[in-house]
Amino acid sequence: MSAAGFDWPALMRAGMQGLRLMPDAFWRLTPAELLMMLGDAPGVAPMDRAGLEALAARFPDMTQKEADDVGAE
Repeated sequence: MSAAGFDWPALMRAGMQGLRLMPDAFWRLTPAELLMMLGDAPGVAPMDRAGLEALAARFPDMTQKEADDVGAE
């Protein structure tokens, strides 16, 4: 894809303001990586509420006691 195919000001705003990427991190991304992070990659949808709940169920937060026990090991 040519440079003319990208709206650089909009992509920079989305990356640096929306995603809060530092400029060096933004410029290291490939266009495909940036589009995926923005939820615009073909076949890749942003995580919805059900996906977040499934992820939280799979990796639950630790209680403070559990975290203390892990730190003591």
